[in-house]
Amino acid sequence: MTLAPVTSHSSRRRHDREIIALAVPAFGALVAEPLFVMVDSAIVGHLGTPQLAGLGVAAALLTTAVSIFVFLAYATTAAVARRVGAGDLASAIRQGMDGIWLALLLGVAVIAVTLPSAPWLVEIFGASDTAAPYATTYLRISSLGIPAMLIVMAAAGVLRGLQDTRTPLYVAIGGFAANGALNAGLVYGAGLGIAGSAWGTVIAQFGMAAAYLIVVVRGARRHGASLRPDATGIRASAQAGAPLLVRTLSLRAVLMIATAVAARLGDTDIAAHQIILSLWSLMAFALDAIAIAGQAIIGRYLGADDTQGAREACRRMVQWGIASGVVLGALIVLARPLFIPLFTGDGVVQDTLAPALLVVALSQPIAGVVFILDGVLMGAGDGRYLAWAMLITLTVFAPVALLVPTVGGGLTALWWAMALMMTVRMLTLWLRTRSGKWIVTGAAR
Repeated sequence: MTLAPVTSHSSRRRHDREIIALAVPAFGALVAEPLFVMVDSAIVGHLGTPQLAGLGVAAALLTTAVSIFVFLAYATTAAVARRVGAGDLASAIRQGMDGIWLALLLGVAVIAVTLPSAPWLVEIFGASDTAAPYATTYLRISSLGIPAMLIVMAAAGVLRGLQDTRTPLYVAIGGFAANGALNAGLVYGAGLGIAGSAWGTVIAQFGMAAAYLIVVVRGARRHGASLRPDATGIRASAQAGAPLLVRTLSLRAVLMIATAVAARLGDTDIAAHQIILSLWSLMAFALDAIAIAGQAIIGRYLGADDTQGAREACRRMVQWGIASGVVLGALIVLARPLFIPLFTGDGVVQDTLAPALLVVALSQPIAGVVFILDGVLMGAGDGRYLAWAMLITLTVFAPVALLVPTVGGGLTALWWAMALMMTVRMLTLWLRTRSGKWIVTGAAR
C-alpha cells in the first residue's frame, strides 16, 4: 500500500487519539441500535409465542428496509467532513440538512409502500397463520417510525462529519431507555399488546429524531446555515448516495445467498449459521466503529487539502484494523468453550459450529482491513468504486457459495466461501487505496 509512512511517534499518537475519540462512542451507539429489538423481543415474548414470532418477522422486514438506506449516514458523513476540513461550517451543516430532507422524503415513500402491502410482505416472508396478524399489526404501526429512523441515520452522519460521535451515543442511550419504558408501559400498563410495543418504538424513534434535529438546528443558526429544503442539494445527496446503495444491496445479497445455502444444507447447519452470523455482526460493530472514525477523519483531511495527513491516517487505521482483527480472532478461539453452550445445548449443532468458527477467527484480520479501507474510501467520497468493487465481489462469491451443497464440506465450506468473499473485498479495496486515485482534495469531490 503506497501510503506515506507515519513520520513520528507524536504523529501516531495524534492519529490514535483521533481514532479513539471517534470510534469508542461510535461503537456504543452502534451496539445500542440492536438492543431496541432485543428489548421489544423480551417484552413481547411474555405475551405468547405467536406474538413473538410475529415480531420476529416484522422486525426482520423493518431492519432490511432501513438498512438499505444506510448510505444516508455514510454519504452525509463524508460530505460534511470535507466541508469541515475546508473550514466552511455553514456549508457543512447545509449539506447535512440536504441529507436530512432526503431522509424525510425517502421515509414518507417507504410508508406509502409498506402500509398497504404489509399483509403481503408478511405472507411472502413465511409467517405462520397464527403469527401473521401480529406481524402485520407491528409492521404497519412501526413503519410510521421509518422517517424518524432515516432522519436519525442522516443526522448521525452530520454529527460524525462534524467530528462528534458522543452526541449520537447519548441519543442512542436515551432512545434505548425510552423505548424500554414505553414498551413496558404500553404493552402491559395500557394493555395494548404487540401494538403497544410498536407504538412505544415509534415514539422513541421520533424522540431520537427530535433530539438530533435540535442539535443540528442549533448548529445551523449558530453558523447562519439555511434550514429550508433545497432541490439541488437534495438531488446531489441522492446522487452521492446511489453508488453506496448499490454497494449495500450487493452486500445484502451476499448475506442472503449465504443464509439460503446454509438452509439447503439442513436444519443443523442453518442453526449453526445463524449463531455465527450473530457473532459476526457483533464483531462487525467493533470494526465498523473504526471505519466510522475513518470516514470522518479522512473526509476532514481531504477537505483541508492535507493529503499527507490523509495517507498517514489511513495507514494508522489499517494497523488498527489488523490488530483489532487479530484480537477478535483470538477471542473467538479462546472463548469458544464458554459461549457455544450459551447459544445451543445440541451437541450436533455444537460440533458443526466449532470448525466453522475457526474459519471466522482466521478471517478476522482480513475483515479488519476491509472495514477500515471501506471507511477510508467512503470518507473520500469514492462511492462509485465501492459499488463496482462490491458487485465484483458478489460475482465471485455467488457461484462458489452455490456450489457448496454440491461439492460437500457443509457449513465450514460455506464460511470458507465467506472468507474468500472478504479476501476479494480486501484486494479490490487495497488496489484502489494503493493507486492513490481516491485522494481528491477540496470541499467537494
